Amino acid sequence: MRHVRSHDAWKASDQGERDRYSAGSALARYPTDEGRGGSTREVRKGRSMSRRMIAVFASIAVGLGLAACGSGGDEQPSAPVAAGDAGYPLKLVNCGRDLLLANAPERVVVMNTNSVAEVSTLLALGAEEHVISNAQNFGASDVPGRAAAINALPKGEYKPNDAQDIPRAAMLALKPDLVLANTEAGFAPSLGFATRDELTKLGANTFVPSHNCVVPGAETQIQTTTIDDSYALLRDLGMLFNASEQADRVIAESAARIAAVQAKVKGRPAKKVLIALPGMGKGSGGDFAYVGAHGIWNDILAKAGGINPFDDPKGAATLTPKREQLVKADVDAVVFVNYRNPNPAKTVNGIFLAYPTWEAAKRKRYLSLVDSIYLGPSNDLAVERIAKMLHPKAF
Repeated sequence: MRHVRSHDAWKASDQGERDRYSAGSALARYPTDEGRGGSTREVRKGRSMSRRMIAVFASIAVGLGLAACGSGGDEQPSAPVAAGDAGYPLKLVNCGRDLLLANAPERVVVMNTNSVAEVSTLLALGAEEHVISNAQNFGASDVPGRAAAINALPKGEYKPNDAQDIPRAAMLALKPDLVLANTEAGFAPSLGFATRDELTKLGANTFVPSHNCVVPGAETQIQTTTIDDSYALLRDLGMLFNASEQADRVIAESAARIAAVQAKVKGRPAKKVLIALPGMGKGSGGDFAYVGAHGIWNDILAKAGGINPFDDPKGAATLTPKREQLVKADVDAVVFVNYRNPNPAKTVNGIFLAYPTWEAAKRKRYLSLVDSIYLGPSNDLAVERIAKMLHPKAF
C-alpha cells in the first residue's frame, strides 16, 4: 500500500466525496491536494458523548430477525426502552440512520478509508473474532503486539481498488452484517464503493465514527477532533458489540494515564512541536512535504506540554509550508508519523540537516509515532511519549 494516493485513484470522483474519503483519523496521511489533507471543515456532530451515535435499546421482536433498517432522515433518537438480557436486540442511530441489531454482528468488514482507528478499537474491545475482512493496516503500531494482531485478521478474497480499499462488487460478495468505515465517503458510489442503502438491502448495518458524520448545511465550519472522539468511538463500538464495560475500562485507564502526565508537566513552558509527515514526497526539503496542522494531534500535544506552531486556524489538517517558513520557524522537537518507513532515523536526520537552526536539530530531539497520534484507543501512549521527550525532568 502506497503512502501517497495516486491522483489517478481520484480522477473519476467528485471533489466533495474525495475530501470526505481523505478526512478522518488518518487524514493527513493521504493528502488529496497540495496543502490540504482533505476537508477538515465539515462539522460532524458527536463529540465525546457521541451525539449522533445515540444508543437506544429497543424492544424488537426477535422473530423479526432484523439485521438492518433503512436510512432514517431524522437524527433524533427513538424513545428508549429495555434491551434484551444479553444487550440485544439493540437500536442505535448513526449519521441519521437507524441501526437495528437482533444479535451481535458476526460478519464484520472493516474498510481501509485511510485509518486503523476502527480495527484497533475492535482489538481493544476484544471483538476481533467477528471480523471476516479487514482492510486497515499501517504495517506497524505503537502498541506492542497490535501490528501482528492486525496482520492475523482475515482480509477476504478480493482485489483492492486504486484506493487500496474494498470495491463495491467485492463488498457485496462478502455478505457482511456490519461494515465499518472511517468516513461516509467509504460508501460513496463515485469512488466505486457500495452505498449504505445497498448494504442495508443486503441486510448489513453500516457505521461511521460519529464525529465524521457529515451535517448538511454545515460543511464550511471547522471540525476540531480531540481525544474525546477516540473515546466516543470506543463507547459506540462497545455498544454495538455488547462490550461497553470493556470500553469504559479502556477509557478510564487512558484518561488516568493522561491525567498523570498532565499533572507532571503542569506549569512547564510549552514546547513547539512540528508534526512531520515523511514519505509523502519531497517538497520543502529533508524528505518531507507536509506538516500536521489542525487535528487530534494538537489535543495530544497540549496534554503533553506541547504546542503545534503550524496549527491552521482555517482547519486544514495538513499544510505544505514554504522553505523560508520552515527555516524561520521555532521548532523545539519533531514528531514524525512513520508509515512503513524502513529507516526512520535516516529520514529525521535528513530533516535536521535541512533545518540545522532548529532547537530540535541541535538537540536531536525527535520521536517516531505510528498510530497513537491518530484517532484510536491509544492516544495516551502518544501523550506520554511526547511529554517524556519534551519534559524529561518531569518524569
